[in-house]
Amino acid sequence: MKPEKINTQKNVVVIGGGSSGIGIAASIRKRVKNIDITIVEPNDWHYYQPAWTLVGGGLFDINKTRRSLSAVLPAGTAWVQDSVIRVEPSQKYIVTRQGQKINYDFLIVACGLVLRWDKIEGLEDTLGLNGVTSNYRFDLAEYTWKLVREMKSGQAIFSQPALPIKCAGAPQKALYLSCDHWRRQGILNNINVNFCLAGTAVFGIPQFVPPLNAYLGKYRAQVNFNHNLIRVDGKNRQATFAVETNAEGTRELTLPFDMLHVVPPQSAPAFISQSGLAEGSGWCDVDKLTLQHKHWPDIFAAGDCCSTPNAKTLAAARKQVVVVAENVAALIHGAPLTAHYDGYGSCPLTVEKGKVVLAEFGYDGKLLPTFPLLDATQPSRMAWWLKAWFLPRFYWAGMLRGVEWFAGSKRP
Repeated sequence: MKPEKINTQKNVVVIGGGSSGIGIAASIRKRVKNIDITIVEPNDWHYYQPAWTLVGGGLFDINKTRRSLSAVLPAGTAWVQDSVIRVEPSQKYIVTRQGQKINYDFLIVACGLVLRWDKIEGLEDTLGLNGVTSNYRFDLAEYTWKLVREMKSGQAIFSQPALPIKCAGAPQKALYLSCDHWRRQGILNNINVNFCLAGTAVFGIPQFVPPLNAYLGKYRAQVNFNHNLIRVDGKNRQATFAVETNAEGTRELTLPFDMLHVVPPQSAPAFISQSGLAEGSGWCDVDKLTLQHKHWPDIFAAGDCCSTPNAKTLAAARKQVVVVAENVAALIHGAPLTAHYDGYGSCPLTVEKGKVVLAEFGYDGKLLPTFPLLDATQPSRMAWWLKAWFLPRFYWAGMLRGVEWFAGSKRP
């Protein structure tokens, strides 16, 4: 599908039709009327991924987490159904997998990240089978709930790879909701729960660690730090971890399981590095405040693919969308870039059905609560209402249509 020609002065190309890409297109349209916007996205569907954790806990309808991409495209936006394999920033065009060459005046890199299932030996062959699941995939979230619902005793393992990953709280959300169900069924004492994470803390912001530790204790979960999942034998139901120890260095540990919830390692799409747009770790190299590329001023990035040192969450993308839209509009109008991103991210930690610890924070771990009069470190029913009812509805009706409630950018 070739991009529509709307005969405008400026052409914005957006790589990615996810939350950031659609949101930025809608927000730029609010600010610049005479503009041609093209979104390059290979997939037919657009997903609301934060609800997949709730689906895995039997608390949300999976069918309400996706809509056709054509239904969420901002009016007047062209859609090229293809993927990008290269950017030529010096000549200001992109190349797609099908061989299209698309020129741009401004480029928005909003392509998300890549789930590296292939980095765990044996995992791809057993996903959705043999008790191996993940809430990080649309087609597996319901299998998570099936396993939780049918499990009466045995070994349950929840894994978390090294950061950065999108929604770093999601691995333990799966644990909390599973354990809460087993507790309500009166069978939690029959199930041995292991939380195996590659890091050294259950959460990166110290203020939220005590309430989370309290719930891990309540659910009798064994927390295993420095445990990185490297191999899965689905047929024999065994998970092997590389364990870092001070005394022995790295050793392997194999644990049996009846249920294994996996979160895979994650990386930036390869074309970012291959096009010379990346920093050392492969993420799109942008200024953490303006989200403008450090070497190419006509390129911006937002969402999970960019190099900003913040939590990779939808809440972060919601704030970044506004910053990018304002700064692109400023460049078009010849004005300075005054919109700044403060690193805001939010992780609604669903610690049980009906209660959420709403962790909101920015750069350097600074707490940035939306409701400062409430104690955000304590589980809240209001935060549950936000997570389970308000935010999914606002996403479809608000964010994707350029509504920017509580998303205003900061000024220097």
